Amino acid sequence: MFNSKSLKFLEDLMMSSSPSGYEMEAGKLYRSYLADCCDEVKADVMGNSIAVLNPKAKTRVMLAGHYDEIGFQIVHISDSGLLHFRRNGGIDKLNVPSSEVEILTASGRVPGVIGKKPIHLLKDAERNKALELSDMWIDIGAESKEEAMQLVSVGDPVAMRSNFRFLGNNRFYSKGVDDKIGAFIIAETMKALSKRKLNVAVYGVGTVQEEVGCRGVQTAAYAIDPQIGFALDVGFATDLPDIPKKEYGDVTLGAGPMLTYSCDNNIVLGKFMRKVADARKIPYQNSTSHNATGGTDTAKLQLNRAGVATALISIPNRYMHSQVEICDLRDAEGAVRILTETIAAFKGNETFIPGEDQ
Repeated sequence: MFNSKSLKFLEDLMMSSSPSGYEMEAGKLYRSYLADCCDEVKADVMGNSIAVLNPKAKTRVMLAGHYDEIGFQIVHISDSGLLHFRRNGGIDKLNVPSSEVEILTASGRVPGVIGKKPIHLLKDAERNKALELSDMWIDIGAESKEEAMQLVSVGDPVAMRSNFRFLGNNRFYSKGVDDKIGAFIIAETMKALSKRKLNVAVYGVGTVQEEVGCRGVQTAAYAIDPQIGFALDVGFATDLPDIPKKEYGDVTLGAGPMLTYSCDNNIVLGKFMRKVADARKIPYQNSTSHNATGGTDTAKLQLNRAGVATALISIPNRYMHSQVEICDLRDAEGAVRILTETIAAFKGNETFIPGEDQ
């Protein structure tokens, strides 16, 4: 389904670096990709990117997928030229030591590695516990504080090194798949919808600062004031050892996107979406969120103003919040098809009040 132009956009988006609050690279790519097919493409003061189709329609549908990624920020430069840092988003401390990183400076990317005390010098008790970030540092090869300060500054954001690569015919790994895959799906959906007759207005939003509290979606939703909203994110693939399916469900890479049942998901909209998918024989996996509510843009979108009928579509993801997240293109393709067909099926006069006949 995805053509070479789509796959090139996917690679470029994954190779971009966009820690929370510093999403400019990803935002520029997103807006450029949609500029030729949408009625309007713009950025807002937060850094959200908003692409619009059929803006004069009364019913507004908002799609939200965040393109910020977890990362770090420089807080101190030592006399020896080492960089000390803090987390920016939900960092897994077990994955951090020996990572390759890039400091995003005003002059460009500066490569570095995250160092720690060698295992040979650790006490027995230290070897069996996760290090604190304060026990690590970034080494950029500088020999002094003065040399380091010529390259980087306190406050510079830090991203994991760009590393996109395909694995086999359908799967790929990269840092930042959470949730650039969601922004990619929204962009592909907007491309597809631009060729369809629409009865609703569609706002495809690449959102920012999800990893630090779902902040971008909140301001974008307030401005757009949608009646219907879809959030695109990643979900936990459970086709791995030692992940109990009785707790987290049975979710497999390549078996289709996850359609979620939770408090964040409007019951009527979920039924409508599944009916469309079933009629067109588009595979999907039913899922429940690991929490009753929260964790994605869906929760903030649902609570905008007087309330929004929302649905979360998740792409199964292995090794979430690591430098080597893995997803399957077939799941992304399924998500684009379900979104496209569902939105194209809207007449513009639907109501999504739970318990009322439709």
